[in-house]
Amino acid sequence: MLDVKRSELKYILSDCEAERVKHALTPVMDVDPHNAASDGYHIRSLYFDTVYNRDFREKIDGLENRKKIRIRIYGNESDIIKLELKEKFNDSNRKRSLTITRDEALMMINCDYSFLYEGKGGLGKWLYFEMTENTYIPKTIVEYKRYAFVHDMNDIRITFDRDLYATEADHDIFNRDLTMYPVAPPSEITMEVKYDSFLLSYIKEAIERASASRISYSKYIRARLISSSVIR
Repeated sequence: MLDVKRSELKYILSDCEAERVKHALTPVMDVDPHNAASDGYHIRSLYFDTVYNRDFREKIDGLENRKKIRIRIYGNESDIIKLELKEKFNDSNRKRSLTITRDEALMMINCDYSFLYEGKGGLGKWLYFEMTENTYIPKTIVEYKRYAFVHDMNDIRITFDRDLYATEADHDIFNRDLTMYPVAPPSEITMEVKYDSFLLSYIKEAIERASASRISYSKYIRARLISSSVIR
């Protein structure tokens, strides 16, 4: 099981601002090895929530302590499938994740969480009881392209996400032909700054080269706000 705790800040940048920050970061940070191409790699996530959208509404209502449960895959081959619990405490985040199989992911898409009770450790058991007792169901798929920089000191990770799309009509995360709607304009970049303890000063200076607007809503929240079934 992976268990990561760190601060996380989100900003909206223009395409030009993102390129300016990337140029400043290149001499002082490493390029994430997952950037298989010059333009990064794809991420697709399936988010779960209660029938009455409790986790979504706790975020909208401004609760300081809240969580998200999701399945995440990388690229088109789906070799790596992660089940993640992400908990938020103001600017601090804790992410715990389990590796699951394709068959197990399909079980979850069909609201069968029984496999979590056995063989997935304490986190698996907690997720099993949480998701069954509170009637969690698949809600939406979110997809985007990511380019990332990393630094060993304080586990610093800076990501640039673009081409944000979503759907609530189909929950098959493995379907390559999903019909999805745009959540953000093509020129918009979401920059996420993640780190332990503190951010190195020269990296902070590089980030400040952009007149970025900080946001609090996640990609999942932005995607769901589009749905009239959620906000009415």
